[in-house]
Amino acid sequence: MRVMAQMAMVMNLDKCIGCHTCSVTCKQAWTNRAGTEYVWFNNVETRPGLGYPRGYEDQEEWRGGWVMKNGRLQLRAGGRLKKLLTIFSNPKMPSISDYYEPWTYDYETLLNAPAQKNFPVARPYSLISGKPVNVSWSANWDDDLGGSREHAAKDVMLKGIEDKVKFEFEQTFMFYLPRICEHCLNPSCAASCPSGAIYKREEDGIVLVDQDRCRGWRMCITGCPYKKVYFNHKTGKAEKCTFCYPRIEVGIPTVCSETCVGRLRYIGLVLYDADKVLEAATTEDDTDLYESQLGVFLDPEDPEVRREAEAAGIPGDWIEAARRSPVKKLIMDYKVALPLHPEYRTMPMVWYIPPLSPVVDVIKDTGYDAEDVDNLFGAIDTLRIPVEYLANLFTAGDVAPVNTVLKKLAAMRSYMRDINLGRDPRDEIPAAVGMEGEDMYEMFRLLALARYEERYVIPTAHAEQAHSLEEIATDCAVSQYGGGQEIFGEGSGGAPTPVAAENLRVRREALDADSVDALPADNPLRGRVNLLNWDGRGMPDGIFPGGGSGSGERADR
Repeated sequence: MRVMAQMAMVMNLDKCIGCHTCSVTCKQAWTNRAGTEYVWFNNVETRPGLGYPRGYEDQEEWRGGWVMKNGRLQLRAGGRLKKLLTIFSNPKMPSISDYYEPWTYDYETLLNAPAQKNFPVARPYSLISGKPVNVSWSANWDDDLGGSREHAAKDVMLKGIEDKVKFEFEQTFMFYLPRICEHCLNPSCAASCPSGAIYKREEDGIVLVDQDRCRGWRMCITGCPYKKVYFNHKTGKAEKCTFCYPRIEVGIPTVCSETCVGRLRYIGLVLYDADKVLEAATTEDDTDLYESQLGVFLDPEDPEVRREAEAAGIPGDWIEAARRSPVKKLIMDYKVALPLHPEYRTMPMVWYIPPLSPVVDVIKDTGYDAEDVDNLFGAIDTLRIPVEYLANLFTAGDVAPVNTVLKKLAAMRSYMRDINLGRDPRDEIPAAVGMEGEDMYEMFRLLALARYEERYVIPTAHAEQAHSLEEIATDCAVSQYGGGQEIFGEGSGGAPTPVAAENLRVRREALDADSVDALPADNPLRGRVNLLNWDGRGMPDGIFPGGGSGSGERADR
């Protein structure tokens, strides 16, 4: 037994409203620079739909993840010899059209045009080339086109259940699926990198890119089946979700979790046996991979596990955090969270609680009690969201675990209604799904009413690790593009392409300036305060228009 610790996340899809707040705040914090205009470390997809990038789940096309060949685990994209032969040409990766060509608008023409007969318009301009562009796709175009035969019907996850979904297409089902990097136990992106730039941190399992070692081969983009590694066309480097490791190290949740409107994310520590990862990933039958990954996780309540964890150098407060982890409760204790595409064999560590919401409407339309447990159980097979579709997402097509999870959620709904209406709780309801009444109540509290400190149980990094963490942070920090000479970057050999964030002129000035204070006086970015970096203390200069510090007249008001 080789005990290791892993930061993990669980998302409750029943609570996601598709507001994209997580995506916007993540982009503001991590990918608001030149070269990352199309990059979304966090994105929210509408299902059914093509996803981002379009059709990323079609591994016959993109060759991501692992496969079993001759009883051995191999990269779907090929081994070392194939990578050597194609190292200067790697066509198996999405193009900008599969993502989308990011754009801005020519606001200056709109705002400063003189009085004229025709109303002025703000034309869209590419954020990559600076030229006029026709907008045709975006990061979540499926949100507006959800259910359409033209786009949603091409969802790869509909394979095998096309007839059932088409039969219900007049009552289109839709739900939202937020996605970040899975920070896998068996990351295929790291195995695909020829320069060894992608690595998994030993202390918390977060997968990062060493910007100094990255040479822009882009094999990692092919290797990642979730397509959560991106290429910065300005720096010539790969970039990906960092699980907000500077925040995690001080016990603060990720930006996407902190700002989530629906409070649907849970972050915690899990302990796992590193010696069992390969065995679990090489399980022959895809439908057994979910249970195999569960077998990798260790119970922090077990005295032997605690002894082995301490012997492995895991601090005592980390072991205690693993005991209180909401992720451990949802994945291991209640077993209501499922992994995204276990068939990719990467052992993902961002798990999901499948949505149940439409089941109540199905029953209500029939005139029966929509909260009665027997009616809820019977209606699961008639969900507007087909169980087979959820199984294709979370259990490699095996409907049994999904049915079990949905029945637990339905039982919880019915059990809690009796309590909320002042009736005596019926213990036969949780017993029907193999749970105790007290456990079901605690599961309800965690899913619906959990406090901040219950949703995020994040142990802080230790002082004795500070020096090594500082070096890691230096190696893995997302680099800023400053127009320097890069071997593979777009900036090598010439002036950078004009890029805009708010408009072309403002962004060009921001890229050329050493700091926001060095910008021209009429640039709206001058003196701007980034509230994501503000610790909430005092009143920094520039937080209010008109100037003045926090100790001045405006603060007194």
